[in-house]
Amino acid sequence: MHAQFIGADTASDLDVLRRLSSGRFTCRAYQTTPVPDDVIASIVGIAGKSASWCNVQPWHLTIASAHTTEAFRRALVEHAAHATEVDSDLPFPEEYRGPFGDRRRDAGYRLFQALGIERHDHDRRAAQSFENFRLFGAPHVAIVTIPAELGPYAAVDCGAFIGSFLLAAHAHGVATTPQAALARHAKFIRSYFGIGEARQMVCGIAFGYARHDHPVNGFRTTRVPVHEVMTMV
Repeated sequence: MHAQFIGADTASDLDVLRRLSSGRFTCRAYQTTPVPDDVIASIVGIAGKSASWCNVQPWHLTIASAHTTEAFRRALVEHAAHATEVDSDLPFPEEYRGPFGDRRRDAGYRLFQALGIERHDHDRRAAQSFENFRLFGAPHVAIVTIPAELGPYAAVDCGAFIGSFLLAAHAHGVATTPQAALARHAKFIRSYFGIGEARQMVCGIAFGYARHDHPVNGFRTTRVPVHEVMTMV
């Protein structure tokens, strides 16, 4: 769209979208303060406007209150400490090659650098990774599932919903942590929350209010330039 055809309302919308997209980050240290129920409902309501194939809206969230999250955190830490194998509903990548591996390594390096963890300090690196199963101290977690019968495109739809959830939460001042790590223990988590085998776990989303005084929340990942992810033909 050429600049002269962008009206004031559109320009304002673009500014807001850019600000939300740029300001959102993956939180790794939370306050204990719970998020009010009406705020959670508003976030989910906005995310629910996401597009889906044939409007099937396959996503479902099981959201834990602060009390339930604390009990789940203890159970998950105990389980993850002993069950180290991947037990996911959806297949995990076997490895990350080429630019995908490079980006993954760069993100890990920057994270550990922000925390002052040296490359050779394998114990501290492992401990930080295990924080995933402590939900980084978040007061809430959402378990995101899809119907198994709908196949991979339900996961595609769910990805759009998750992206909208993250932006809607940020707009409410709520920090988020999308966690594929939780899906490593999908069967345990579904069993814990009474989610049947007819649904598959996509990921978890820890959320709450960020601890802005914690150095880990000053860490930001980078993004590749547009020309690396777009081909104009």
